[in-house]
Amino acid sequence: MARRVFLHIGLPKTATSYLQTILWSSRDQLRAEGLLVPGSERRDHLWASRVVREGEAILKRPEREQTSWDRIRAELADWDGDGLISHEFFAAASSEQAAEMIAALAPARVEVIVTAREPLGLFTASWQESLKNKATAPMADYSRSVSTSPTSIWNWRTLDLRLVLERWSRAVPHDQIHVLPLDRTAPRDEIWHRFGGLLGITPSAYDLSQSFPNESMGVVEAELLRRVNAHLGSFSKAFDRGVYIRTFLADERLVPRRGEPFWPYPDQVEDCRERSRAAIEYVAEHGVDVIGDIEHLRVPDELPERRTPDSVTDSEVAAAATELVAVLLGDVRELRQKAAGNGGRGGGVSGSRGWSRLLRRSGGR
Repeated sequence: MARRVFLHIGLPKTATSYLQTILWSSRDQLRAEGLLVPGSERRDHLWASRVVREGEAILKRPEREQTSWDRIRAELADWDGDGLISHEFFAAASSEQAAEMIAALAPARVEVIVTAREPLGLFTASWQESLKNKATAPMADYSRSVSTSPTSIWNWRTLDLRLVLERWSRAVPHDQIHVLPLDRTAPRDEIWHRFGGLLGITPSAYDLSQSFPNESMGVVEAELLRRVNAHLGSFSKAFDRGVYIRTFLADERLVPRRGEPFWPYPDQVEDCRERSRAAIEYVAEHGVDVIGDIEHLRVPDELPERRTPDSVTDSEVAAAATELVAVLLGDVRELRQKAAGNGGRGGGVSGSRGWSRLLRRSGGR
């Protein structure tokens, strides 16, 4: 069995995609340094989080998803160095599920890694992420309570550092938990260097060119997507949400508009401020290892003026939607030209299945 397993559990929206992109593109190099990233593809860690958190509900999923956790454990059992499991949805696990997961990794020593971020920026980013996953809830209604369900991701259940630490510390001693506060003013690779240093590898030796920033939409663009989602009833599958809503529409069409940043509503800002204070106090009182500056988790007392989503007017949404239609029309023309160049009949592709195949060949564009 691996001597030590690093378990990176999030939080969501704390550079997790950035770090995981580096890890999965560097598996051979990591293995040469004695660190195993088990699994045959990145989704194995997502699926393993579902096995851990969903219980019998996972039996409704395809066999490859059902067996992901067993396959990861089998690889770790045959490894005599260190191992790493990384997915932000583990943060939603209950204390009982966390304990069962740690027990399943015995006799390896488990070190839990939590990348964290000040709650105000995290809350705003997570609402946007929920929109990219087809949610329609306005920010005023978003995460007004803490969910009791381990399947609930875009909620304070996974966003509140103190709550996550309270659950996981029942399974892992505080001195085996490491919190890495995100410094939003530092160079993007700074979090990788701290993360890699904890893993015991040589962070500077790795190629970071394949990583990418997960950027935000502006306030008008977020409201436009929220309204569009209400009309996407047929986009229910994870593939549809990931390829068409998240990547094609949000990340590649709305984010590049560089819209205005925004805040939640005043009572939500104050709630974020209180959660940041409680998290910092918890970390200090329980001796959790902090790699970085814990003050980066504090919501400032004074904030720059920004709009709230309810300030977006119908005319602003209409103007953005009109421009978006023009962009999408150009995309359709480009795709039809590509189809014709690839032997498409009639100079284009007809039907939803044809478009889906073409979008997949075009990398989601």
